[in-house]
Amino acid sequence: MNNKTLNLLDAGQNARVIQVKGKGPSRRRLLEMGMVPGVILSVTKKAPMGDPVDFKLKGYNLSLRKQEAQMVVVEALGGIK
Repeated sequence: MNNKTLNLLDAGQNARVIQVKGKGPSRRRLLEMGMVPGVILSVTKKAPMGDPVDFKLKGYNLSLRKQEAQMVVVEALGGIK
């Protein structure tokens, strides 16, 4: 498996969510936004310094700060680079 955190993916890559780390409101917020294990997402845009990162999942766009993206462990599935 090629597991890494969400912030390390490049624009155009697809991934499957494996785990959402952390506790409390930050973790709950990510889960409520659809970052649940098994969901497939794609990285649509990434700012030059890596903050924020834009994703598409479950038919909608989501933007996360680098700190939030580091809480999501994903399996990279490939995609356009």
